[in-house]
Amino acid sequence: MASSSELDNMFEQMHIPEGYKAEIVEGTIYMAPQRGTHWETILDIVEHLRTRYPKKRVLSDVRIDFPGHLNGFASDVVALAEGATKNDKGHPRYQDIEFVAEVISESTGKNDYGPKKTAYALAEVPVYMIADPYLGRCRVFTDPQDGDYKIDVTVAYGTPVDLTHTVVGLTLSTEEFPRD
Repeated sequence: MASSSELDNMFEQMHIPEGYKAEIVEGTIYMAPQRGTHWETILDIVEHLRTRYPKKRVLSDVRIDFPGHLNGFASDVVALAEGATKNDKGHPRYQDIEFVAEVISESTGKNDYGPKKTAYALAEVPVYMIADPYLGRCRVFTDPQDGDYKIDVTVAYGTPVDLTHTVVGLTLSTEEFPRD
């Protein structure tokens, strides 16, 4: 993993236009406009997580550095384990993550299915969910081992995402997930 000071420098030099989200994936800076559909999906996921997780353990668009070369992500939704701590820079630690969700954007979707999925698996994030408003489905990855997820389940919007068998311990409704 590259030094966090190298990532800090990259973030500090960015000029992010209002209404955009920026993150660094494998050393490349990506910016994507925030859309209503994107935010509505994030809010739906957060509302479901809040039935189990206290407010301070559910994050959105907060920088977390992940394993791999220059990976500073601002994941759409993160749920942290009880007793989660921050690193020496005041950022949440990837080791404390129990759940991550990404909502696909046309311009950055390849990252969610590619290098971000790999980074989350290397970080041993127990549950990684991708919500895709273009295809109207969610992909749920669990059981991270050796830099990949061993279980990959696809669920159509409108069908509940059953996470009761995972550390998350609840079911997420996708009934109201908007489509693009």
